[in-house]
Amino acid sequence: MKLAITGKGGVGKTTLSSLLARFYASEGYAVLAVDANPDANLATALGIPAEEAKKIVPIAEMEDLIEERTGAKPGSSAPFFKLNPKVDDIPDRFSARIDGVRLLVMGTVKKGGGGCLCPEGALLRSLMTHLLFRATDVVILDMDAGVEHLGRGTAQFVDALIIVVEPGKRSIQTAESIRTLAQDLGIPKCYVVGSKTKSDADRKFIVDSTPQFELLGFINYSPKIAEADVKGASVFDADPAVVAEVKKIRDKLETLHKEGV
Repeated sequence: MKLAITGKGGVGKTTLSSLLARFYASEGYAVLAVDANPDANLATALGIPAEEAKKIVPIAEMEDLIEERTGAKPGSSAPFFKLNPKVDDIPDRFSARIDGVRLLVMGTVKKGGGGCLCPEGALLRSLMTHLLFRATDVVILDMDAGVEHLGRGTAQFVDALIIVVEPGKRSIQTAESIRTLAQDLGIPKCYVVGSKTKSDADRKFIVDSTPQFELLGFINYSPKIAEADVKGASVFDADPAVVAEVKKIRDKLETLHKEGV
């Protein structure tokens, strides 16, 4: 499975990404979690201690690696560099590891110095293509609402785009915008997961507001998740009830995938 998790900022997409990654790993799958979010904090959500998480260098900031693979310094105005650099060894060499999950932090291209047509951008695009072509892993992409790391050449290999929403009009509006972007990129399957719901009224609001989406389930509000976030601890280990909710989401996702829905 290749899953991209997205949604409006603050809705809980990193929480869901970490839960799915840890859940698949607990069942014996080889899992690669990719933090493709500019506000990168998937490491601590997975359970990597904060001090260790700070030491993880995003791929986009590995200047020596970028120059070695593309032939040009990041941020430079070099007229020539490799558009398809070697990346196949990067997931194994530069991933952090915890409880059966390998974590790769992508980072972002700096504005002003580089832009999209730059060495670091070329490396990130090639790396994303490689990750989605790999047949051996469950890949979980924790993304921002812009879906900027996916392009037309790679989006078709995403099995599902999961949009996390919370009870509120703005997150629903963002979900609709993301769905349009996904359709433009050729991603056929867009699902919704409700997050931070506290009541039947919250859940009904999400169901009624997303009739065009297939709803996978809910991650209900849990004070234990909030406490884990404050402590920088693993969300997966914080609350067994939430893990049970994620199992239901995963099971429905697998069923729909097999049915081609």
